[in-house]
Amino acid sequence: MLRKLDLRTGRPVWSAYRAPAVPTSALIRDTKSDVLVIGMGISGAMMAETLTAGGHSVICIDRRGPVKGSTAATTALVQFEIDQPLSILSKVIGKAPAQQAWRRSRLAVSNLASRIAELGINCGLARTPSLYLSGSLLGPSALREEAEARRQAGIGAIYLTPHPLAEKFGIDRTGAILSHGNIALDPRKLTAGLLLKALERKARFYAPVEATEIKDSADEVTVATKGGPTITARHVVLATGYELVDIVPAAAHQIISTWAIATRPQLRELWPDATLIWEASDPYLYVRATADGRVICGGEDEDFVDETLRDELTAHKSAHIAEKLGRLFPHLDTRPEFAWTGSFGTTTSGLPYIGAVPRHPRIHAVMGYGGNGITFSQIASEMVSTSINGSDDTDAGLFAFNR
Repeated sequence: MLRKLDLRTGRPVWSAYRAPAVPTSALIRDTKSDVLVIGMGISGAMMAETLTAGGHSVICIDRRGPVKGSTAATTALVQFEIDQPLSILSKVIGKAPAQQAWRRSRLAVSNLASRIAELGINCGLARTPSLYLSGSLLGPSALREEAEARRQAGIGAIYLTPHPLAEKFGIDRTGAILSHGNIALDPRKLTAGLLLKALERKARFYAPVEATEIKDSADEVTVATKGGPTITARHVVLATGYELVDIVPAAAHQIISTWAIATRPQLRELWPDATLIWEASDPYLYVRATADGRVICGGEDEDFVDETLRDELTAHKSAHIAEKLGRLFPHLDTRPEFAWTGSFGTTTSGLPYIGAVPRHPRIHAVMGYGGNGITFSQIASEMVSTSINGSDDTDAGLFAFNR
């Protein structure tokens, strides 16, 4: 039923920081709930917290255990800027839908920051600006157009010419867009914190449990598991990340390999405001700092899913990423203390697929995240919970499978 992947290899930087343990139980008998969430990474955690806050009884299962899939490999630049620039996305899906997708993404980041504060989750949340540097995809003139497209959508964007970019940030590029309202955090701590909140509200967590078959009828869904017991629910949410379930259409979904490094802590060497940095290039480089001053840098994405080849390339890719980071900031110590690789999903438009699976109204799926996984997980938790509650989200059509 599940297309299994080895989602990450190496040592992600988050292993240096202790995240709270999330207790689970063994599934030993058939059981029922309002909602079954399959997957206990960031998407499943957000769903569980939202649904239990709304009064639903929730069961979560995961074939590995909590926070053991691709969530631990994310670099957690939580940005509203979608991988596909607004000026380009407008040409792909139309100006009005593209503007609305960007506005919803910006709202999601704001909502997530408020949610973390309200729940009191300690995940190193930092509100930070971001710099989008000119590159092979968008040069200076195209970047100016992108800044104007954002302003027309009601999204603040400041275009920086080379002199102020070099003066303020010490970066030598032909131009950049400066944005505000993004956040950086520790993804393992956030995921564990959300799961623990759901647990306080009587959610039930079973792991390791692997779903082997899903059968749905007009009023319920039955999920068989490896080992025997079944779980029956009014709704099922597939939060399996980049491991796709066969029932979910995969035509517009592609798996990409990516690499990342993290340096030693060097707080005094960081650029102003520890601004999130990424490039208008393909593949692009992306850079952020941790709360204790490590520099995380990733990129060098490749369009393949062969895990053996991906892992074999880690040493070469890590050295290349460190070299590119050194060109961007010559004063940094770019030697990797951590290096890792992982797989993630992407779609042609850069937008995720969120919503009921075609012809299966009680089975909801979230897939195709690109570089905005945590942002899109927040959107999914809003949209799917609204749907389960019997209402319509005004933006549901932007992310639906039949869009």
